[in-house]
This record gives sequence, structure tokens and C-alpha cells, in this order.
Amino acid sequence: MSLRYSYSITAHICTLCLSLLLICSCSSGREYVQQTGFAQGSTYNIIYQPVNDSTSNIETLLERWFAEIDNSLSGYNEESLISRFNRGENPVLDSIFIDNFNISKEMYNLSGGLFDASAGPLFSLWGFGFKEGREVTREMIDSVKAFVGMNLLTLVRDSLGNARIAKADPRVELNFNAVAQGYTCDYIARRLYSMGLSNFLIEVGGEVFCSGVNRRGKEWRIGVDSPVDGNNIPGEDMTCAILLSGKGLVTSGNYRKFYIKDGRKFSHTIDPLKGEPVSHSLLSATIVAENATMADALATYCMVLGLEKSQAFLKENPQYEALLIYDNNGATESWSTSGLKVEDFR
Repeated sequence: MSLRYSYSITAHICTLCLSLLLICSCSSGREYVQQTGFAQGSTYNIIYQPVNDSTSNIETLLERWFAEIDNSLSGYNEESLISRFNRGENPVLDSIFIDNFNISKEMYNLSGGLFDASAGPLFSLWGFGFKEGREVTREMIDSVKAFVGMNLLTLVRDSLGNARIAKADPRVELNFNAVAQGYTCDYIARRLYSMGLSNFLIEVGGEVFCSGVNRRGKEWRIGVDSPVDGNNIPGEDMTCAILLSGKGLVTSGNYRKFYIKDGRKFSHTIDPLKGEPVSHSLLSATIVAENATMADALATYCMVLGLEKSQAFLKENPQYEALLIYDNNGATESWSTSGLKVEDFR
């Protein structure tokens, strides 16, 4: 399968498995500014070099930009477009919703259904919120799968050009968690570019897009957490650093969201076609792509594929760089694409 998705940063749960290595030395020109805060159920960290005094209001603009995305995609906002859609309304969609729907639909088609933004009910079924002690049967899985699948949804426009989604089954729901935070990075990056900024890093919930250079005039240096059970604090146990500029980077993994029942480990990564949690040796997948949205989607996709199929996919699609960390009979090992700029974490 070859992916040729055209979404570009200039034109347009998964898990938080990386941390920023913030370098505090100074460079010539204007001093870099750092903005941090809470958004989308997580934290954000934005570092940029101002170009003039007109960029002094970025902190206020960030609040507006996050609100625009939350009003469209947040499942915690009862009046967001996605919340209204999931409870059976048929709202007119904004460009943010349409962007996320289109990339999710394209990823669904290109992945043969392994990437599925409508698979949320399967996640609920397997526990992630499910009543403890309740067994999941094949019959239960099949009953939920009946209304899971992006093929059940079609984007339509009325005579006025308003966009809505037609459902083949009224029970279908959407959840853009596998792309939304990557999309948020790109959304903010486009606005920073439009303000004339070229040196910046955007991190939202672990997803990253960066441009230009850091305070030292070098590529940004992003740390990747060791994907081992118990490593619950980002940045506490790092396995390596990746050098990055002008691209998005996202890591997805199974080592922070799981539960164990009757001696079996159930990860939060679900195979939508089987309707079950995946079971393979891949511990985490770090993807570098032209934008953070695509990196986000592909990291999730690789975690469903597993090690060998991910390696085959990445060899077929050399436009993406990746670091795959996996378990080899109890030993943690890694595999990376040849173009990835990896440094030991020192």
C-alpha cells in the first residue's frame, strides 16, 4: 500500500510518548518565548522566536485557536460539532471538522479499515470505561462492529454548499483522537507562519510540529520516552533524541494505557477489523511526516499493524521516517528508517 496524501502544513492516543528537550542557551536576534498551558485534556508547550512586536499577543491567540478546535472536535464539550453529531443531530460542519473527517476517511480507505475514526464503541467495549469483571464475547464484538466503519459515513453538501455527514446507520459515532492533536499542531503552525514566524516548536499532548531552528541555531531535538511499563512520567526515562525541522513527529504506544485481567494484558490499541485489542511485539511507533496530522495517523496505524507489517509499510513509503521499539523475547530493541536523525539521549 502506498500513501500519497496531499495534506501539507502550508496548505492545510494516542498516547503521549515523547518529551521536549528544551535548550536554554541564547542566540543572536530576538529571544525565544515559551508559552505553556493546559488544553485538550493535556498540556501544550510552544516555543517561538518573535519577529516583531506584533507577535506579542500570541498567548491570547492561542486561547482562541484552541477554542476553535474544541468547539468542533472536543468530546468533552457537549455543544461541539462532534458531540452533537454523536448524539444524533446533523449539524452544519466547519472546515476543522471537514479536514479531520477527510483525512480519517482517506486513512480508513488506504489502511483497509485498520485506521477507523468510528471505532470508539469498540474501545468502550474493551474497557476503557467498561464495567470491571464483565466478559467481552464474540457476539458482543460483532454487535458493535455492525455500526463501526467509516464506509458508513458520507460527506454531503446541500444547495447552499453547507457540509453535513450522512449516516448509513444512525448509531455510528466519530472520534478524531487519533489525529486531532496532530492537527492542532498544524493548525497553530499555519497561523504562526502567517504572522511571519519561521523558528518555532509546537507540542500538544506529546504531538509535535517544529520549524526552523532552536535557540542554538540548530535543529530541534525531541526526546522519545522508553516504552516500558511503569514509565508514566514523560521525560523521566528517555531512550533517544530525534533531530527535527519543518516536519511533524508523533509517538504512539501501548505501555501507558492498558489493563491486566486473568493474566492477560489488554492494550488500548484496537484492531477495528477484528474488534479486539492488538497482541504483538511492537511497543511504540514514532513517525516523522510532512505534518503532525499525518504523523499522528500513521503512528496509530503502525501500532495496529505490528512490527513486521509496519516495517514493510515504511519501506514501501520512504517519504516517512520512523523509529519502532519492540520486545524481542524480553529484551527491548529498536528499528529505524535510514533517514531518521537519531542521537543517544545524553
